[in-house]
Amino acid sequence: MEDLTGIEALRQLLPPPSGAGEKIDWQAAEARWGTAFPRDYMAFMAVYGVGDLGTEEDPDQVGVLSPFPTGGYEFSPQDFEDETGNARLTWEEEGPDQDDLDLDPEHILAWGGSDSADIFCWLTSDPDPENWPVLLFARHGSVTCEVVPCGMAEFLRRLLANEHASYKIDFTPAPRFVHWRTKRGFPAPAQ
Repeated sequence: MEDLTGIEALRQLLPPPSGAGEKIDWQAAEARWGTAFPRDYMAFMAVYGVGDLGTEEDPDQVGVLSPFPTGGYEFSPQDFEDETGNARLTWEEEGPDQDDLDLDPEHILAWGGSDSADIFCWLTSDPDPENWPVLLFARHGSVTCEVVPCGMAEFLRRLLANEHASYKIDFTPAPRFVHWRTKRGFPAPAQ
């Protein structure tokens, strides 16, 4: 059977830690953002949750965000809102110089980012979230914005497998995922 979410392929490269995952109220998330979400993102939240991909030496290389605040903790991780605002502003300031890409900033929704200030988004112009490609804002590259024709889980899998032609992050010797609660010393979420 074909893996529709890409999560099983991602799990092969990045086993989820015990106690990872989030219980997300997807109806509330849809109401907040005015859209449904891709199945691979929902599966990622169920298996991994909000947190960081990295290595033992560099644990914060890639962060994955929640669609809304994760709670009233003093050091709760960011949700989509701040990074979406950053991505839309970056597009308005720098994106129009890219002749091959014409998009409405309202169709940019950030789901993650890197420790190098890169922002990972979806391009939400298609009404079906299963068709949303990743929109990469590489803040330090020669191209500000690049559409990567795959979903979020496949994008992360390609990063871990070093299969992106234009964008690289070194996850050697071994990648790992750290849930935000574990990182901050809180108990793992109840499953």
